[in-house]
Amino acid sequence: MSLLPGGRGLLFNQWGRTTDRPAPPPSLPDRVSFSTPLDVAPLEYATSGTRHVEQVEMVIERDDGRRGASWTLDDDGGHGTRGDAVSFTESDGVSTLAVRFRDDSGDLALTLGIRTDTRHDVVEKWAHIANHSADRTVTLPRVFSGAWPIPVGSAARIDYLAGAWGREFQPHHVDLTAGTFSLGSRQGVTGHTFAPTVCVSALLPGEGPSSPWDSASSATVALATAAPATGSPDAFGVALAWCGSWRLAVQAPSYGDHVRVSCGVDDEDTTVTLLPGESFTTPSTLGTWSPDGPAGVTRNWHAYQRLLSRNRGPVHRPVVYNSWYATEFDVRPEHQLKLADVAAEIGAEVFVVDDGWFTGRTSDRAGLGDWMPDPETFPDGLDPLVDGVRHRGMRFGLWVEPEAVNPDSDLYRAHPDWVYRVDGRQLTTVRNQLVLDFGRDDVVTWAEDTLRRLLSRYPVTYLKWDMNRPVSDGGRPGDPHGAQWSVQHAAGYLRVMRMLRTEFPHVTVEACASGGGRIDHAVLAVSDVVWTSDETGPRDRLRIQDGFLRAYAPHVMSSWVTDEAGLSDRAPASLGYRFVVAMAGVLGVGSDLLRWSADERVEARRLVDLYRELRPTLHAGEVAVHGAVHRPGYAVEYGDGDRTVLLVYDADRDRREPVRVRPRLLDPGASYQVRVLDRAGSGGAETPGTALGEPTRAGGGRTENASPASALTDLGPPVTGASARAAGIEVPWVVARDADVIVLDRLGASS
Repeated sequence: MSLLPGGRGLLFNQWGRTTDRPAPPPSLPDRVSFSTPLDVAPLEYATSGTRHVEQVEMVIERDDGRRGASWTLDDDGGHGTRGDAVSFTESDGVSTLAVRFRDDSGDLALTLGIRTDTRHDVVEKWAHIANHSADRTVTLPRVFSGAWPIPVGSAARIDYLAGAWGREFQPHHVDLTAGTFSLGSRQGVTGHTFAPTVCVSALLPGEGPSSPWDSASSATVALATAAPATGSPDAFGVALAWCGSWRLAVQAPSYGDHVRVSCGVDDEDTTVTLLPGESFTTPSTLGTWSPDGPAGVTRNWHAYQRLLSRNRGPVHRPVVYNSWYATEFDVRPEHQLKLADVAAEIGAEVFVVDDGWFTGRTSDRAGLGDWMPDPETFPDGLDPLVDGVRHRGMRFGLWVEPEAVNPDSDLYRAHPDWVYRVDGRQLTTVRNQLVLDFGRDDVVTWAEDTLRRLLSRYPVTYLKWDMNRPVSDGGRPGDPHGAQWSVQHAAGYLRVMRMLRTEFPHVTVEACASGGGRIDHAVLAVSDVVWTSDETGPRDRLRIQDGFLRAYAPHVMSSWVTDEAGLSDRAPASLGYRFVVAMAGVLGVGSDLLRWSADERVEARRLVDLYRELRPTLHAGEVAVHGAVHRPGYAVEYGDGDRTVLLVYDADRDRREPVRVRPRLLDPGASYQVRVLDRAGSGGAETPGTALGEPTRAGGGRTENASPASALTDLGPPVTGASARAAGIEVPWVVARDADVIVLDRLGASS
């Protein structure tokens, strides 16, 4: 990038492939018909008053009626600031550039920040705006985090993820030749409707609109390609690291060779107000480039997200048993312990009691906000249940929903003013609950203190944080900052999540919002796993996971084995199929285990042992996808160099021809031993309880115990990577008739 002449802003120079020498700044035209030169220029960041025709990232209004701003480099250190207008720091591979501008009134300072890190291929951008006026208020109806001028020409293919509750992360694409394509949420959370990320690539000659099924199919094939096909276009990913209301817009201008992606906090229902002396820092927007098309963008996101994780081992990604489907609100200690007996038998590492354990909670109509064990259900507190679970070799976890409150609760009766509301308007309940105003310091302090008491009183080491409704009537009567409620709510949520990580590092935190309603890079940075969807029917869930993995890594994708049929595809599926679907991420079990037969329990233990043996590769390996999720023979491949794992699914229950899978992540010159589930061996089934130690308060945990024996057995003689890639491996269907797991271990590898 470079400075505009006169220091009027930052100009985009180059993004993508390296060249022998830096790209020169683009030349600005002297005249532009019915526009201005800065509307044509690929600006890094544009505001009203700077651009007059095209899209801007910030809209500025003052209480004296003055609109917009014109900027110059703040090289005289005005506004009481120190140092140069341009600062660059570099430490341990992290480079940070900050460029400060001041506006033509002298009252506003705008700093643009950019950060890179040699450990990954993701660039981070943000903006900071300060009001140095002594007596004037500034409002920002739009204050985006940044812009990404993407050099793909004036038209582009945009891949994105859309859906709804129970069918999140469905892949779509749109071919944008002119105009603006916009995604977002004004729900106070990231939302189920869209994920805050897009993948942009050039619209190649002959490409045009296609059906949603074609979109899903073509994108799946793109993800499956380990090396780009000849002529594969560069691809650019853009994401917003924000868990509140948001907006992302892609503009294809009628001229030039760039498509512009802008994103930030929602500009429909949010206005940021800066009183004299106040400032605002936007959330970060993230960008990545790959020469390997959308597959490369996916790899870059996964690598970056692994670095966001505080721990890459199994300590904070345990095998969970959650009792919700077995009990719903009918939580009884003796029943929970019976479930815990079977959970330990099948190899669960954590036992989580879901909704229904706290005061007055016999349905969804009462109790939210009163986070103490129900005295009738637990007259001795949670201690007998917690001790019983831990005695069975498992950690103990609880479900909470700190942002919500029932009108029928002691908390609401004591603090009716703590909920979002509009004076004179009837309150809107969803799931019989209201939302606490997390923009209020006293509310956030209450949430922190409540969780501190709970986690200090009981040895809870797993917390599932839920949020089961959007925010309605956001705002705060009489507060000049009430219109930025969604920003404040997200900041309050992140504050509590960071408190949990700092003060209770031994507690694993699963982020949930009625399924996948709050998943983004801001959440991934403060949680350990995310609940992908409330849809646990295996065939529908597989489609959701297929989309999820295009933008988010498997080590954060919580997935359960349940007995649910599914909302859309209710075709029968074997227990093995259900397990192989859940193995694709962080395996959990949510079935009513007391209804399982003895044979099903033995089979479950065998498959849990198999998963635990493969977990390091499943969570840390590169991901490639084979085929389309709605077609027979769909497979997800994971490879870490030493081991490759193929999870294979078959929708063709009348299969007549053999199914072959051609691994893409093998070294052609290496030799591999093909291995499958060992049905003759006992695996670790004779070992009761968990194989994962209790985490320590320092945030670590005991290492995973070695299994008594491998859950795998050899299948045939070794093969070369080249032969497996070319001829493929016939699926033996050992796990089940409709799903299988194939492992290729590199011979001579250190493992």
